[in-house]
Amino acid sequence: MRVQARNRERAVTTFRRFASPVGELVLTASDVGLTGIYFPTSRHGPPRVEREDWVEDDGRGAAGAILARACHQLQEYFAGTRTAFDVPLAASGTTFEQRVWELLRAIPYGTTTSYGALAHRLGDPRATRAVGAANGKNPIPIIVPCHRVVGARGELTGFGGGIDRKRWLLEHEGALMRLGS
Repeated sequence: MRVQARNRERAVTTFRRFASPVGELVLTASDVGLTGIYFPTSRHGPPRVEREDWVEDDGRGAAGAILARACHQLQEYFAGTRTAFDVPLAASGTTFEQRVWELLRAIPYGTTTSYGALAHRLGDPRATRAVGAANGKNPIPIIVPCHRVVGARGELTGFGGGIDRKRWLLEHEGALMRLGS
């Protein structure tokens, strides 16, 4: 039996840093879409930008164009002039996670919903925990607005960027009354 060696091209991820009111974000993209947004203190830690398969954006190519578009739309969002995003996305996840992330994108700006309500929309009211797990694995927060999901009684629950950032995002959108101001 003859074994043939395959020369597989490694998928390269392009990244760009973005200064935001919630801290420096690192955005990643492939040539087909945005693949991630990382907070400086996310649950999984900040991304290691020195990774062998990551290259810093030089403003050229399809990934660079996607990152530029994402940064422009995030600037508008943080300035209060954008309420929806239309950047192409290319997040990796299971079929179930993809379904949950699509539901997240349908949550209107300035509103919240619960994990249970999302499970009902998926047709399985018992899937609340699975919805929560998929929400927690969302690699593109803010643009895929997992921060708009709250507990059954409206309490702020886990968020990869931390509860303080979740509170800030919801206050920014007017979905949560600003406390102490």
